[in-house]
Amino acid sequence: MTKVIDYYHFLLSPWSYLGIKHFNSVVAKHGAIVNYKPISVMDTFDNMGGTHPSKRHPSRIKHRMIELKRWSKHLDIPMNFEPAFWPADQTLAAQMVYAIQEAGGNAGPFSDAILTAVWAQDRNIADENTLADIARECGFASDTLMAQAKSDAMAQTYSKTTQEAHERDVFGSPTYIYNGENFWGQDRIDFLDKALSE
Repeated sequence: MTKVIDYYHFLLSPWSYLGIKHFNSVVAKHGAIVNYKPISVMDTFDNMGGTHPSKRHPSRIKHRMIELKRWSKHLDIPMNFEPAFWPADQTLAAQMVYAIQEAGGNAGPFSDAILTAVWAQDRNIADENTLADIARECGFASDTLMAQAKSDAMAQTYSKTTQEAHERDVFGSPTYIYNGENFWGQDRIDFLDKALSE
């Protein structure tokens, strides 16, 4: 039986970035199929009770940074804790993820590359030239992909999937849903692994 994971995430999320390596290893271990579902950051914060990091209490901001540094060291994943282009508009990048999947491609490498661009390479994912470069680096025809990503259909997919996520109780990134069960946070991937083993 094919195991399918719906992976809801922000393409700006440091926690999604930190989860890439572990998540991919679990997916490969179980031969699972992943539906990559980037969703709107602000719509999710506004509708699901969240607060943007910049608007949080100073104590929460401080401890967020402490936790990022702890996890980066623990996972041995290099990370720029104050990226030059964060936050940035992820809309076009997200719609490129959907365009890849609409064409029958594997959006995983591109999604991972976007997160890496933000958190390890100081690249601006709101810049079309940067996105085109990343697309080419992942083996995609950037002009074709960009044109499809800018279509009304992909904009609607992005909006509808964000709403779908909220209806499925997704309020943070990353959230992995398997067999009707939500696993919120990269630190829940071990639980996802166990669920996939059952």
